[in-house]
Amino acid sequence: MKMNVLVADPLAQEGVDILKQYANVDVNTKLKPEELKAIIGGYEALVVRSQTRVTADIIEAGVKLIVIGRAGVGVDNIDTQAATRHGIIVVNAPTGNTISAAEHAVALMMSLARNIPQANASLKNGEWKRNEFMGTEVRGKTLGIVGLGNVGSEVARRAQGLEMKLIGYDPFVTAERAKKMNVEIKTLEEIWKEADFITLHVPLIEATKNMIGAKQLAMMKPTARIINAARGGLIDEEALVAAINAAKLGGAAIDVFIEEPCTKSVLFSSGKIIVTPHLGASTNEAQTLAATEVVQQIIDVFNGQPAKYAVNAPLVSAEVMPVLVPYMKLANSVGNLLSYLGEGQIKSIHIKYQGEVAAFDSNALKAVLLGSLLGRLTEERVNMVNASIEATKRGIKVTEEKQATCDNYANLITMEAVTSEGTTVVSGSVMRDETHIVQVNQFWIDIIPTGGYFLFSDHRDRPGLIGAVGKITGDADINISYMHLSRLKARGEALMILALDEPLPEAQRKEILALKDVTTAKVVKI
Repeated sequence: MKMNVLVADPLAQEGVDILKQYANVDVNTKLKPEELKAIIGGYEALVVRSQTRVTADIIEAGVKLIVIGRAGVGVDNIDTQAATRHGIIVVNAPTGNTISAAEHAVALMMSLARNIPQANASLKNGEWKRNEFMGTEVRGKTLGIVGLGNVGSEVARRAQGLEMKLIGYDPFVTAERAKKMNVEIKTLEEIWKEADFITLHVPLIEATKNMIGAKQLAMMKPTARIINAARGGLIDEEALVAAINAAKLGGAAIDVFIEEPCTKSVLFSSGKIIVTPHLGASTNEAQTLAATEVVQQIIDVFNGQPAKYAVNAPLVSAEVMPVLVPYMKLANSVGNLLSYLGEGQIKSIHIKYQGEVAAFDSNALKAVLLGSLLGRLTEERVNMVNASIEATKRGIKVTEEKQATCDNYANLITMEAVTSEGTTVVSGSVMRDETHIVQVNQFWIDIIPTGGYFLFSDHRDRPGLIGAVGKITGDADINISYMHLSRLKARGEALMILALDEPLPEAQRKEILALKDVTTAKVVKI
């Protein structure tokens, strides 16, 4: 008996035709939320693009749903947590628009360099003003690529043909891997200072929101030009316009906006800012590839096979899932914490499973560990099928080790990352079905990730330090729910962890970091 599939957004006909060979397909692209909710109970699969919002209510009503497919990269319009709770696999098509997005970024760069949109508008307005549109060659110029994932690496490949010097930033791409792309790894500050053109290819997360603001713009060359075809919100728009109006920046090209559709923006006020309505994936080829990529995964799921780009959870058998879930939650916390604490370019990752957890197939756990480590700062999704592939693409060596016994715990998962700055270790254990982080580097601790904010601070143990930190947080009206301190010896190296009721502002974090004998102060959310 064939499955039933609802296509709720426009999908390339090639994808629909393939799907019809395996399922009963209804195409209805004008459904209102209440209408979708009323009929979704009759379908095993739902296919959307960016227009339809798949909320928790719709997922709740989809009692037969097995899989939700997003024919594109982002899944912001799908409540993946609700889907996971209901055992529904969410798949996307992360590579379908890679070339189109990369080509659009390059097109925007060339348009900036040669003032093409402005010259076009002027000439069509009956003006012949050649001298006003003097451009610059890109040959020999320095291109700073922030994010060297699928799209960023393709931009690098095309920029080589334009004879540009390439510098890049991506904490999850090794220097060796970048070298193969002819990209020299730099810090963000170095990119801001050195690049003639800067192109962004990172996701919008807490760490990247407004990553280019007034401070960063002030570091740039007055002739520098910025391209953002990744996500709206990466650049402080007011600061960008101010810098351009003050002749402190050469120009910008923006394809993405904080809220879309966008028909009014401060960015529209400057003639030196080129804007396009989110056209990165708007090619016939990209739409066809995205459609066929997501459709093939839906067919795989129908056939009981793992989906290549499952964005919410690896495919685990129903029998094993209840036992494995607590360890998957633990793996998520371990990898997530390591993503905050590690510094420098990752070279290798070693994962150790000890005790009871060593008896399980580690593929799903490795996927969660790598996904939570890499996923916070990269657009690519990492799952059971592609975890090792994605790490290999970045030149990261991943090894695993299993030990049937564990000295101090019934089970223990340890993740060790070797970077250009040193080694960072995080270990955790499941106790009474609850996640406990029990080790950070050489310090043994016991904290329970609550989904809230924590301050991790390395320091030298001495009288008065805890009080000084408490005064800073108290003066900022930041409440500490509890504190954990681990030290190697009296007045020696120590690790202090504060559980905070709200995030610690950057000013107070810097104030703590400036205290005598404090070496690190990092705010994490786990």
